[in-house]
Amino acid sequence: MKSLHPHRHVDVDALRLGSALMLIAQSGQPVFADAQAPQDYVQSVIDALCDLSSRDPLTGLSNRRAFCHVMEQELDRVARLGDDALLLMVDVDHFKPVNDVHGHLAGDKVLQQMAQRLLTCIRPMDSVARFGGEEFAVVLPNCSHSYSTVVAERIRQAVEAQPFELGDGKTLSLTVSVGGAFAPQWVRSGVSLWVERADRQLYRAKKEGRNRVCLEETFDTVVSTEEKELLYGALNLTGLANGHATDPEHHTSVGQS
Repeated sequence: MKSLHPHRHVDVDALRLGSALMLIAQSGQPVFADAQAPQDYVQSVIDALCDLSSRDPLTGLSNRRAFCHVMEQELDRVARLGDDALLLMVDVDHFKPVNDVHGHLAGDKVLQQMAQRLLTCIRPMDSVARFGGEEFAVVLPNCSHSYSTVVAERIRQAVEAQPFELGDGKTLSLTVSVGGAFAPQWVRSGVSLWVERADRQLYRAKKEGRNRVCLEETFDTVVSTEEKELLYGALNLTGLANGHATDPEHHTSVGQS
């Protein structure tokens, strides 16, 4: 099988996900099982690479890299359509003692079970990922403010309600802290700003005693300076093109003399 052209680029966003087994097992000249066409084999290898690069190997959830792409897409949709979109950051309370006392294998079991509980709490349209360590993240498109508390509390209660299996008949009761923030509507925001806003609420939940949900109580007042500049900068450029400037504080136009 000839190698691919060295200057040919692959559109990663357009690739399908698949199994990594074929990629790992093959070496040297590939063997096309069941009369598999060369192009199909190449696609299966690409599928395997894409799956490896987007999945957390421990939990099977999306990894941080893939999830950031999901957040970027959702921020773009909210900026264009003005729909609601909620980001939840979920952190396991007092997770370090789990590893220290019961061992890292027990900690891995906890994270795997945590992933499964999160999946049972969300809709098919939602996205969940292992964001790092014992922290998970969930993006909920078309999530109204009234529903945000419901889903966040559903996650918290699902973790608290049932002990985690550690193996050898041992169980452990754990809780999570949840922080949430909505994507700013009609504003070209960024992933880091959205995560920072949700993290701020997560830290507040930790500070107030853990095993609780903290969501932004008001939306308009928490739009950051950077996001305002992204919005008003575009408005100012439009105004200048039409022969007048826009005042971002008063939302009025000042004509040129």
